[in-house]
Amino acid sequence: MGVTDTGAEPATADHTAVRVALWRALHVRADPPPHVLEDEIGLRLADPDDGWRDRPDMDVDATRRTRASIVARARFVEDLVVEAVGRGVDQYVVLGAGLDTFAQRRPEVAASSGLRVFEVDRPGPQDWKRRRLMDLGFGVPEWLRLVPVDFEGDWWGRLVEAGLDPARPAVVASTGVTMYLTREAVAATFRLVAGLAPGSTLVTTFLRPLEDVEPEQRPQLEAAVAGARAAGTPFLSFFRPSEILALADESGFREARHIPAEELDRRYFQGRADGVRPSRGEELMLARVTGGSDGHRGP
Repeated sequence: MGVTDTGAEPATADHTAVRVALWRALHVRADPPPHVLEDEIGLRLADPDDGWRDRPDMDVDATRRTRASIVARARFVEDLVVEAVGRGVDQYVVLGAGLDTFAQRRPEVAASSGLRVFEVDRPGPQDWKRRRLMDLGFGVPEWLRLVPVDFEGDWWGRLVEAGLDPARPAVVASTGVTMYLTREAVAATFRLVAGLAPGSTLVTTFLRPLEDVEPEQRPQLEAAVAGARAAGTPFLSFFRPSEILALADESGFREARHIPAEELDRRYFQGRADGVRPSRGEELMLARVTGGSDGHRGP
């Protein structure tokens, strides 16, 4: 999900968010069960034409590992949120939310716990998503806060105005975002989350440099880099695991760990013989705010 602001924008879906939603649906439609994540609501929101599966970026064989990474990261975040709710955490923030469908697929989590979900995104795509939610009958319940922001402005202030309480623990998820930001912007986001109440968690994806990616996956990443540049939302940041862990430490986190593709493979794809397994091109970092964090509170 890109987060580069370009001034006034039409109320339409972000093309990257649509592609991610279609990959989640393709996992259900093209890959045999068991499915890591069952999400076709994003497909309904995107409402592509009937030939969407004929798109080059939906090639079943070429995108097998890419869509595995997409559903693995979504499932990991979802499992993390459910676990945190069990510990009493009642705030979940989705940065660059795109066509995230946790709120529509798992409303019982909020209903049973008082969880508030904050979807943070640019105004145009978010206005479009709000209309689609209304058109499809999902609506926007009181516990789901759609927070339109300028990511180059005081987006944190807008999030607090929408009801986020920095004095209470929260889960903050940022998937498919860091590549569009400078390292300075990534660090600024990390510092804000590190200043939340102890018990808070940040989960973020990051792109590894091209030379770290499996050789057979490099053409896919090269195409993604070229496509992002052509769309005016170039990839700005790549990290090795040691680099993003160091950035988390510098930003105030005292507990952070790398979640490699191999761990996601063991969690969600064990025993599969169909080649559906995540790539190490995009991996995860998990950081927690502990009682000893000296992160900065507030902006």
